[in-house]
Amino acid sequence: MSHSNKNKRVVVAMSGGVDSSVAAALLAEQGYEVVGLMLRLWAEAGGAANRCCTPDAVADARRVADALGIPFFVRDYKAAFKSTVVDFFVDGYAGGVTPNPCIVCNRDIRFDRLLNEAISLGADFLATGHYARIRQDDAGQYQLWQGIDPAKDQSYMLYTMTQKRLAHVLLPVGEYHKSQIRQIAQQKKLPVFDRPDSQDLCFLGPGDYREFLARHIPEVAQQGDILNSAGQVLGQHYGLAFYTIGQRRGLGISAPQPMYVIEKNMQDNTLVVGSKNELGRSALEAAEVSYIGGAPPAGPIRVEAKIRYKSRLAPATLTPLAESRARITFDEPLNGITPGQAVVFYQGRQTLGGGTIKTSLEV
Repeated sequence: MSHSNKNKRVVVAMSGGVDSSVAAALLAEQGYEVVGLMLRLWAEAGGAANRCCTPDAVADARRVADALGIPFFVRDYKAAFKSTVVDFFVDGYAGGVTPNPCIVCNRDIRFDRLLNEAISLGADFLATGHYARIRQDDAGQYQLWQGIDPAKDQSYMLYTMTQKRLAHVLLPVGEYHKSQIRQIAQQKKLPVFDRPDSQDLCFLGPGDYREFLARHIPEVAQQGDILNSAGQVLGQHYGLAFYTIGQRRGLGISAPQPMYVIEKNMQDNTLVVGSKNELGRSALEAAEVSYIGGAPPAGPIRVEAKIRYKSRLAPATLTPLAESRARITFDEPLNGITPGQAVVFYQGRQTLGGGTIKTSLEV
């Protein structure tokens, strides 16, 4: 047992999945006093199924806690989750953008409300099963780094972390590959070692996000014209909220070449499509930009940027602007720069920060 950790209490946000379960196991092994805590975040109206905090997931998390010999509690965060995350998701699509609710959940639920609750309960740390790493430089400044496993890295989802929060957060699984995490779960005989990974937003019920939106904001299902960049009508769309920039499948139009969504015009309810060449943009402007170090750079710096969770890193120049905004100019044009998504910037494997894409630009 580590003497430095012996009297340190850590609350582990458990989901019933393998990653948070192994996080709890690793921290217990390192000598921390571990407490498991699961959040009830969502229950679909009318009893429809959802993928979040189901009775089976709660039971799995409790079985893991019992196997590890740690206390386990469940907290009801449904009201806060709806007002903070689900409403943000729905309002974003209704307003014509493509939001990322996981980033908002991490910023406002997990690493704000839950972290503060953990500290108020006497915990020194909150831990999660995210694949990312926390470091400190020689001056004591906290840094967020990509996880060891590039296929599972989740630093993109954590770019809103602050120095104050990083001082009280542990991310133990970020030091491992996913295959190693499953091996550890099996070696420790955790009952969830073979549970499949979740693949979609936790609060979605049956079907995809379009069906969720149709249930919650049916008024967005307003048909309109699909136009090419010359203004010719190619077909009809079923509601702008159901489409995203860069989308190719499901457009329901015939054309001599593949066509992609390049613009959503909310004013006249038209969807503009074009070729892959028309989709590319060389820059973007982001708002609500935050930096993990606390302050923006003094001037333009070289970075690599991601415009979606699963997109590749693209070399770029970051220019800080007034009012927490920034311009990212890419060395080569990128396809699918999407308002509402996050742009996150890196130097090497270190996450510098990020912001919300407001508009794409051609420079």
